[in-house]
Amino acid sequence: MSELCTNPKKPKLKEDDEDEEANVSCKEEQEEVLVALVEHRSNEIERLNHHISNYQNKLVEAERSLQNSKAKLAQLRGVSVPSISAKKDNKPLKTLRNVNVSEDYASPSPSKTLKPCDSSDHPRSSCGSSVSKAKTVVVKQKSETSRDSPNVKDRGMKRKFEQKEHKELIRLIAGNSSPTTIKCHTSNQISSQHKRKLRSLILCPVNEQLFATSSLDGMVSLWQLQPGRLAASLLSTTDCLSRKQRRWAEDMAWHPSGNTLFSVYTADDGDSQISILNLNKTRGVTFLENKPHVKGIINNIKFMPWESTCFVTGGSDHAVVLWNESDDEENKWKSKTLHRNLHSAAVMGVDGMRNKNVVLSVGADKRIYGFDVQVGRADYKHQIDYKCMSILANPCDFNLFMVQSGEPEKQLRLFDIRLRKTELHSFGWKQDSSESQSALINQSWSPDGLYLTSGSVDPVIHVFDIRYNARKPTQSIKAHQKRVFKAEWHYSQPLLISISSDLNIGLHKIS
Repeated sequence: MSELCTNPKKPKLKEDDEDEEANVSCKEEQEEVLVALVEHRSNEIERLNHHISNYQNKLVEAERSLQNSKAKLAQLRGVSVPSISAKKDNKPLKTLRNVNVSEDYASPSPSKTLKPCDSSDHPRSSCGSSVSKAKTVVVKQKSETSRDSPNVKDRGMKRKFEQKEHKELIRLIAGNSSPTTIKCHTSNQISSQHKRKLRSLILCPVNEQLFATSSLDGMVSLWQLQPGRLAASLLSTTDCLSRKQRRWAEDMAWHPSGNTLFSVYTADDGDSQISILNLNKTRGVTFLENKPHVKGIINNIKFMPWESTCFVTGGSDHAVVLWNESDDEENKWKSKTLHRNLHSAAVMGVDGMRNKNVVLSVGADKRIYGFDVQVGRADYKHQIDYKCMSILANPCDFNLFMVQSGEPEKQLRLFDIRLRKTELHSFGWKQDSSESQSALINQSWSPDGLYLTSGSVDPVIHVFDIRYNARKPTQSIKAHQKRVFKAEWHYSQPLLISISSDLNIGLHKIS
């Protein structure tokens, strides 16, 4: 009888032990989440303080310059001007608010799971310099496929167009017999978290901390650079496969406002041609109803550097299409085919000239066109001896552009939009892994317009100085384990960001 009384207590004791173990495990997980969150918040405060200090210094310099200008004007008029120190005695320097647009993007909430993911890829030097000893931590703030993207404040209906100053660089091309190299101090690789090969890498035009990647798995990932560290945090991953065929994005472009990401797909079987990933709201991905391309892959998308917001797409149907933003909410983007018969093969790349409304296009038919949108005709025409695979306008010299060709050791060519059928200079590289030229290899201009970086079928980043009169790379940086698709220059930090078929993202500190 006593046995019957004692037996029922054993399962209860076992349940109590399991509950206690579960509580301990839960507590450890919560502690891990909070530790990561504290680290992230601390980094964010440090970054904001840095920006505040930077803008305060700029404000002081601007006020000093203003005072100098006023003094000169007063001297010219014979009137005295009170000094800046006298004016500011009773008015303390105001702390600038909203100095960092990354505040627009939501920080991780304590209610969301935040798992620190220790990268297995260790920092290493690509240039023979010291290897960073700090372990990279990729904070996966949204590791799962998500329709919820970081919140971004509305920045108004229309962006304020940024006027850039033209710099004459063409006269410097091939003028030096010795190269000027960049210094690569430290390189680090982090896992892209993508399941298949990466396809695109783009930087946010309004937030210097953000960049995005896409791959053949159909996912688009949003990343944030960690201030003061050679590392990045994964903010979100979104399924951006096309509606019907569930195809991955062939190319991506960031809207100039920074609020949305545009992706292009294919024109076959009535599939969606363009998707928009909204970073402002949680509605995720939408697809445009307009389908102006008639067949084949849409190879390229570029926003034009003009005052009116518009972008251009180039496709395998030989067409170049201009998309203008309108005030019609039901039909926000209106398409207009600029030309479909100029190219006799697939259009591989498009870009826009900054000083005039001219759309550049290159094709597998070896042709280069500059189409004047206002006049409605091609004012620039040229043909080379190999197929063209991409085109990039120089960010500083508004007459200069680069074309990538399929010719070995002469892959990159420089042209002046004012000179017909004239090549300014060409350079390239030898390939060890393969003789074939891939259209998936892309280039990037440095912010000062003097250097070009290019990916390669080999695991290196090739760097070219346009002032160097040789046809070989100024230097080649060992960057990855497999082919490098692209190495993007950061526009405000001494940094190169690269993507590779080894599924890693490379961060390279330069000077």
